[in-house]
Amino acid sequence: MDSFSLTESKTSRYYTQFCFVHGRRRQGQCKQVQTYLVTIEETRNRNFSSMDFSLCLSSPIISTLVHFLLLVSLVCPVCSTEIFNYPLANETFRPKEEVHKLNIIINHLQQINKPAIKTIQSPDGDIIDCVVSHLQPAFDHPQLKGHKPLDPPERPKDQSQIEELGENFQLWSLSGESCPEGTIPIRRTTEQDMLRASSVSRFGRKIRRRVRRDTNSNGHEHAVGYVSGQQYYGAKASINVWAPRVANQYEFSLSQMWVISGSFGDDLNTIEAGWQVSPELYGDNYPRFFTYWTSDAYQATGCYNLLCSGFVQTNNRIAIGAAISPTSSYAGGQFDISLLIWKDPKHGNWWLEFGSGILVGYWPSFLFTHLRDHASMVQFGGEIVNSRQTGSHTSTQMGSGHFAREGFGKASYFRNMQVVDWDNNLVPLSNLKVLADHSNCYDIQGGINNVWGNYFYYGGPGRNVRCP
Repeated sequence: MDSFSLTESKTSRYYTQFCFVHGRRRQGQCKQVQTYLVTIEETRNRNFSSMDFSLCLSSPIISTLVHFLLLVSLVCPVCSTEIFNYPLANETFRPKEEVHKLNIIINHLQQINKPAIKTIQSPDGDIIDCVVSHLQPAFDHPQLKGHKPLDPPERPKDQSQIEELGENFQLWSLSGESCPEGTIPIRRTTEQDMLRASSVSRFGRKIRRRVRRDTNSNGHEHAVGYVSGQQYYGAKASINVWAPRVANQYEFSLSQMWVISGSFGDDLNTIEAGWQVSPELYGDNYPRFFTYWTSDAYQATGCYNLLCSGFVQTNNRIAIGAAISPTSSYAGGQFDISLLIWKDPKHGNWWLEFGSGILVGYWPSFLFTHLRDHASMVQFGGEIVNSRQTGSHTSTQMGSGHFAREGFGKASYFRNMQVVDWDNNLVPLSNLKVLADHSNCYDIQGGINNVWGNYFYYGGPGRNVRCP
């Protein structure tokens, strides 16, 4: 594999900034977003049938539905019964289905949007709620009720020098606002977030699909490096951050680490973290810091970020799901984030660290089956969804949107990839394999050197003359 020469680097905040320009993308840019939100305060102790009109009219879907039902009942009381029970020709608005969908949305928002003691408005339109730590969604889990976040675990031993870096890598924190000690920042989920979802009942979850390491499935395509064949207790990497173009609302582009155990059938366990661009989940094209977990191959368990009870956050300055700033630019400034996932030797929980020494939180071991012990594979790389809406391959980009051969400053990279061994040591990868599902669309090239250790470049533009 090619090994590329590197220029001198210096560290800035949590990003490694390499020569070229030093400007921050999107700095000073604000997008005014009008949010229609059914909040906990508005819906607490109410259900749809008992809502007053002031609540109903605060939401477009509720307002439309209420006025429609009122009109139908006044004009044609008998016919209204038929409308509710029988499909009409060319019908596009189904009151019964809308009521059911609305109730799901209201109940879900009540469940995941916890009372905030402080609220912060982000320049990108996000609302960040500062929620008391022990009231976060994780503690709705039956096995966590009444508990509080655990103390920090023993960190894996690493020969590299620890650097003290700041936490201001997200847009919402650039104003200088932060959440008080004893709280955590949570990106507020809005009604519009849920209305964008292809399935309201599965909001915040990946599509059910059979997962295999060596092939794409259900339109998901990968360019990854992986190690397998041993027992792994964690993984670490620095991930280059870009803002790839995503072709439509129901596709995404992400770059992440997977810590995996179980077969690639219904018992698959994964812990995942990285950055993603997902218009469906977030309503925009910003790259966002995210986490995910599942214990049954994305079927009934797990979710993104804090959208269900599972991941326990302990940090009051990092909002999972919030936009990352700055990002890399072609032939310009390069920025990356360092992530470490490892299994606490004492309690068995899987912890997440950002940068050097800043704990984000943990996944309790009881969430998993196979991962209660160890991982059998670690995977790094990019993933996109190819929906083929136009009948041809998607133009959704992976990484920077450029092929691996373009190298530093142009192609996206993973560097300093390591795994955690049985004795809680961070060690270099052995026998790293690379794989691209469709190398004419997205490819990958690996290497090793004294500065970056194990690394690879990866990505691509999607549809092109060799990828129709």
